[in-house]
Amino acid sequence: AVPVADVFAVGQKVDVQGTSIGKGYAGTIKRHNMASQRASHGNSRSHNVPGSIGMAQDPGRVFPGKRMTGHLGDVTKTTQNLDVIRIDEARQLLLIKGAIPGSKGGFVTVRPAIKAKSSKGAN
Repeated sequence: AVPVADVFAVGQKVDVQGTSIGKGYAGTIKRHNMASQRASHGNSRSHNVPGSIGMAQDPGRVFPGKRMTGHLGDVTKTTQNLDVIRIDEARQLLLIKGAIPGSKGGFVTVRPAIKAKSSKGAN
């Protein structure tokens, strides 16, 4: 095992990859971050539904790829450009600032950031 301090430095930008928390079968609004409809003013049983999903007789079908209900989460996600705040060499730990994908205690992959902005052009 390579020591953590040899690979990473404090202030370095890193990309963290992990498996996001699975949420099972989710509705359209939760799954695709859509807005729900109004709760009053004549809305009848359509508060948390997506609304129209297609056109009329022409084309007479729903297009492939339409955002609808289905499985949400439990996929590999990468959070980019997080900051390394502290390195604990004794315990081989990295303290990273930001949201890391996955549940507590989950396995993650930490890599040096590939899209980090260089500080040379900063004014």
